[in-house]
Amino acid sequence: MRVFRYATLFLMMPLLFSASRCQTQTPPALSGHISLRPGRRPVLYLVQPRSFEEIASNYAGLVVDSAVVQADGSFAFNRFEPPAAPVLLELVIQPVPGRFPNKLIDDDPEKSNYLPLVVQKGMPLRVKAEAEHFQATAMTEPFSADNQALRQLRDIRRQAFGHSPAADEHVDEGTLMEQATRLAQFRAPLMAFADTTASMWAALVAVRWVSPENDYERVPEFLSGQCIRWRERYPEHPFTAQLCRRAAPGKLPVMIGDTIPDVPLPMSDGDTLRLHTLLGARLTLIDLWASWCAPCRRENREVLAPLWAEYRDAGLAIVGYALDSSPEAWQAAIRKDGASWAQASHLGGDVSPFLEALRVTTIPANFLLDADGKIVARNLHGQALKDFVRVFVQ
Repeated sequence: MRVFRYATLFLMMPLLFSASRCQTQTPPALSGHISLRPGRRPVLYLVQPRSFEEIASNYAGLVVDSAVVQADGSFAFNRFEPPAAPVLLELVIQPVPGRFPNKLIDDDPEKSNYLPLVVQKGMPLRVKAEAEHFQATAMTEPFSADNQALRQLRDIRRQAFGHSPAADEHVDEGTLMEQATRLAQFRAPLMAFADTTASMWAALVAVRWVSPENDYERVPEFLSGQCIRWRERYPEHPFTAQLCRRAAPGKLPVMIGDTIPDVPLPMSDGDTLRLHTLLGARLTLIDLWASWCAPCRRENREVLAPLWAEYRDAGLAIVGYALDSSPEAWQAAIRKDGASWAQASHLGGDVSPFLEALRVTTIPANFLLDADGKIVARNLHGQALKDFVRVFVQ
């Protein structure tokens, strides 16, 4: 009987070992199902942004792993081991032929080929998506707070995309201002999300989606606020430090709440006056323009001239500053546009001490100042500028 029991135990040992191995097998950190159609490579890539600038940046991230999408649509990253701390990755699928695994297609959120997600050790994720509309259809489970925030951000961007100008849209005098307005409308909900979300990762993706070119000249207050917010919560994180380097004093334009520099300006009548001597009793509009800038000239005629006529006796001052090199072209534009308010220019073309002091490189641009020279608004154009002046001056 004793021999029988030992033999039985011996025969059962492989089964017990196999059961034990199944019980302790760790699930893959990332797996799921992709609905494939012809035109997509049946391979997924995990791309890791190594810096703030590499988030949602084409050809920039480090490829850390790949997984084949099987015939039934299933995939699993069995080799990848996530770190203990949360990390932001991008799950990417490429079209045929796709030479570069870290190429991010992002002209249209409905067709974006990558999904930002946060992974960490001990929290395996499953992803389900359609390859043709990868980011737009992707669902992750279980819902961590970070991935839920990223999904919310994705949906906000998709909804806002209708306001953004098309990448191939023709730019001319009649559309440039409208494009700028639509871009501001697209950015607004993304910035509002970044200002309120509890997820640093989702906020950083939002910051990058606000400006894939890393150009925050038009929204410096937003970038500065993001630096302050995440530096307080995650002061040691390298992405926070990289974000804050872009928002460092002296790198962004003068912002709302700053006092505009009291620089000397060469005036159109040959005199040189300090800017603060030109301030209006209620409101001052500093308008940066040029004779060769078609939307600037249009705004001179259609917006600034009527405002000047209506509100100059109510405490409004306008100071135009032109990026011109030809005094003849500058003076002719002033006369033709009826721009009879104070006008200044160093006549150095793109070399402008005034724009350097403001840290501005793009026109048309403007600053609105209170009676003390403090900036109360910036880059308002068209009807938005008219409405602001009426409310402020009256």
